[in-house]
Amino acid sequence: MVREQYTTATEGTRIERPENQYVYKIGIYGWRKRCLYLFVLLLLIILVVNLALTIWILKVMWFSPAGMGHLRVTNDGLRLEGESEFLLPLYAKEIHSRVDSSLLLQSTQNVTVNAHNSEGEVTGRLKVGPKMVEVQSQQFQINSNDGKPLFTVDEKEVVVGTDKLRVTGPEGALFEHSVETPLVRADPFEDLRLESPTRSLSMDAPRGVHIQAHAGKIEALSQMDILFQSSDGMLVLDAETVCLPKLVQGTWGPSGSSQSLYEICVCPDGKLYLSVAGVSTTCQEHSHICL
Repeated sequence: MVREQYTTATEGTRIERPENQYVYKIGIYGWRKRCLYLFVLLLLIILVVNLALTIWILKVMWFSPAGMGHLRVTNDGLRLEGESEFLLPLYAKEIHSRVDSSLLLQSTQNVTVNAHNSEGEVTGRLKVGPKMVEVQSQQFQINSNDGKPLFTVDEKEVVVGTDKLRVTGPEGALFEHSVETPLVRADPFEDLRLESPTRSLSMDAPRGVHIQAHAGKIEALSQMDILFQSSDGMLVLDAETVCLPKLVQGTWGPSGSSQSLYEICVCPDGKLYLSVAGVSTTCQEHSHICL
């Protein structure tokens, strides 16, 4: 430490200075100075290397004021061009493609889209796997371009909102429960078959059931009985010819008779049989068929 002395004196006064004074030099000298310069040089080299690496990273990653590479930051969100691979889940409010291209989601295993509520619980899930497409939600609905529901599924029912539902499979359509529809029709020049292999087939309507064949016949086959029942009305067979080819015949008439006229007889239980027509009714003669 340098120590200085200041002495005031008047003019003509002789001042005597001390003989032994020590002078100290201020600064860093020797090996300390060389180490300091070396450390500053090392810091300068690190700074230059970091600056070069930063510029290289910015150039390789295509950083720009608008974004990074194919990723652009816009007022509406993020815009990503080209193909991208996400290694972790992607959280977004809305994902859509450009106007002139389609949106493709691809994965080697499956593609899963989840919707969560405020508590973090999954409220809806769409999973596209290699063998199955699975939808988990309270209701699944497909709409047209104008917002009209085309297909709706929930726990209670399945609703088809199109004007026509067409089944093109060779085996037709199999329904385990009831089907409600205003019209069942086959393709042109094709047969319409309503079949129940092991159970009964029932067609109910509050205002009537209409069965019509424009260019063919209507055929009803059953291993057991076919019942036509009307509670308040009547059964009408309106045709030019009504054929009952397998009715039981009571008799063939007297031998040598060429008469081929018959009358239809009805048993109390509704059974029909034929009897040769005579001058008067002959049903009583063959009433044993009703037994």
